[in-house]
Amino acid sequence: MPAYVYKARDGAGRRVKGTMEADSKPELAEKLNKLGYMPTEVAETVPGLNFGSLLEPFESVGTDDLIVFNVQLPNLIHAGLSILSCLNILSEQTGNRKLRETIGSISRSVENGESFSAALVAHPKIFPNLFISMVKAGEASGKLETILTRYAAYCEDQAELRQKVKGALFYPMILLFAGIAVTLFIVTAVIPQFAEIFMKVGIPLPLPTLLLYQVGMTIKQFWYSLILFAAVGWLGFKYYAGTTMGRFQVDRLGLALPGLGLLFRRAAISRFARTLGMLVASGVPILQSLEIVREVIGNDVLARTIGNVHAAVEKGERISESLRISREFPVDAVQMISVGEETGNLDEMLNKISDFYDRSVGYMVKKLTTVIEPLMLVVMGCLIGFIMASMLLPMFDMMKILRQARTGF
Repeated sequence: MPAYVYKARDGAGRRVKGTMEADSKPELAEKLNKLGYMPTEVAETVPGLNFGSLLEPFESVGTDDLIVFNVQLPNLIHAGLSILSCLNILSEQTGNRKLRETIGSISRSVENGESFSAALVAHPKIFPNLFISMVKAGEASGKLETILTRYAAYCEDQAELRQKVKGALFYPMILLFAGIAVTLFIVTAVIPQFAEIFMKVGIPLPLPTLLLYQVGMTIKQFWYSLILFAAVGWLGFKYYAGTTMGRFQVDRLGLALPGLGLLFRRAAISRFARTLGMLVASGVPILQSLEIVREVIGNDVLARTIGNVHAAVEKGERISESLRISREFPVDAVQMISVGEETGNLDEMLNKISDFYDRSVGYMVKKLTTVIEPLMLVVMGCLIGFIMASMLLPMFDMMKILRQARTGF
């Protein structure tokens, strides 16, 4: 069945476009009329020349695009617009082509009688299960605007938290890569020429100079093999980290890292508390909430713990008791959850936990930044000192030989 690219106008006169399969142009026009669109231009796609379809698998919807969508949608609903009008407006305003087409597809599904949440289910790669569940809860309770506003705030908080963690590592990584680049240049370009001068005049190379000379010559002669080895090693690591056991081991190692491990754990616990609190406050059943939290927590070790909590809650046990047995969550967080369960204010207590750990992550980021930067400078200073020593030692030997030649002893 051939595919056609069409342009049309809806009942309000707004322009829409897309691709649809049909046996002929009249059949396509009939399909569009049933959907409430009046076609204005129809053209059959040419196989092999549709560059947009070739690039489509490589297009992505960024986090910033989704945050803007999540913020604008409840604001438009608050203004009194219907969900269909909101989607049509967002489809026109969105700059990301893939997100714009996705919103247009959701809008057409809603126009055909589907619920907003049902239309979202068809696009799991763009809209996460967390968002879909929140929309379902909002439709069921009649508080869609409130729940979407809460979700938008949640997305902004999570983006800020990720930015804090990345910010702690950004400057040290810049120093690391700059230091590696300078060191490679000195070892491969400067040291070999410097060492060959002394070897030509018969001056034996000291051990540090000889070591750097051998390393530099090895890199120059076998650089392609080293790059291939590094690429294979990285791909092997990525493959292993993509397996169930590998992902668990990598996350376990990340939590055990000095300094950074505690930062990763607190960031994950904050995400756990914020997500679960938001879902509980929105009326999502606790078992479904735990299942969603397990998907979004971002750490396989803690995700397995939440899976055990899910199984325990199914049997009638309390969340706090299962978390206490796991020993993966701090005692203060478990105790606060226990108080929330006893008083019936679990969502409020989870938000307090998240606020506390957000502040803790911010403090740790500042502390790590103040520690890592001087540490990197010390490491780079030692490395540069070693390189300088390897260059100066043979010069001292040469001066000794010249002095002996002049004085005779």
